Amino acid sequence: MKEINTSAITDAVAQACISACYDLPPDIEKALERGMADEESPTGRDVLGQIIENARIASEESVPICQDTGFAVVFIRLGQDAHIVGGSLTDAINEGVRRGYSEGYLRKSIVAHPLERVNTGDNTPAVIHTEIKPGDEFRIMIAPKGGGSENMSGVRMLKPSDGVEGVKKFVVDLVKSAGSNPCPPIIVGVGIGGTMEMAAIMAKRAVIREVGRPSEKPYDAALEQELLRLVNDTGVGPAGLGGRVTALAVNVESYPAHIASLPVAVNIQCHAARHKEIVL
Repeated sequence: MKEINTSAITDAVAQACISACYDLPPDIEKALERGMADEESPTGRDVLGQIIENARIASEESVPICQDTGFAVVFIRLGQDAHIVGGSLTDAINEGVRRGYSEGYLRKSIVAHPLERVNTGDNTPAVIHTEIKPGDEFRIMIAPKGGGSENMSGVRMLKPSDGVEGVKKFVVDLVKSAGSNPCPPIIVGVGIGGTMEMAAIMAKRAVIREVGRPSEKPYDAALEQELLRLVNDTGVGPAGLGGRVTALAVNVESYPAHIASLPVAVNIQCHAARHKEIVL
């Protein structure tokens, strides 16, 4: 059995929070460069060029890619043979977030109660999703999520009779109504099936999948390509100023569903698509 000390987790989370906010993920950078080649609109190409230049400056000067450094969303894959020692895993993660947002001079965006609106002052608590897997591997994905893109996301409980056409309509209508608000070009995560909360979590996981890596399920992979075409046909374009490259990717995750239900969730991610994975 592998032992992992909470102090190592805190240190890793702190550094990952900073790195995720300073450095554009390589797959996103490549996707933006491909977008430059595909974009037909001169304005759209200019926007994409500015986005790439902004990311270069952020990395070289160690400053955030965007002023909204997000809600710290944490995905954990914990091997059932790994043993966390030295304290609470949740406390260790929150201490890492607290330290990373302080040391990295990242904006603190979290309020303690959604209606009282008093800032916690340290960007905690994080939102933590845990998945137990075989083995002793311990993986943490830090995915800071900005308010602009998160606010454009949605969940709908469709009828089974709505079928795939209902899913497509929901996704495309949501992207069109979002317009420039989520800072396109976006990544669209789609969760289909399960229950209401399962669909939403799948959609959130989908936005951090590597751009260009299709679903392992052939049906979902084909749907991803169709949805990407439909989304880019909306003409929203980079920064919402028109063009072909509204989305860099549409990633679909699915799960078995109840015979009476067709839950669908759409999570929209901005062009920065911040995330950083740690393996301990």
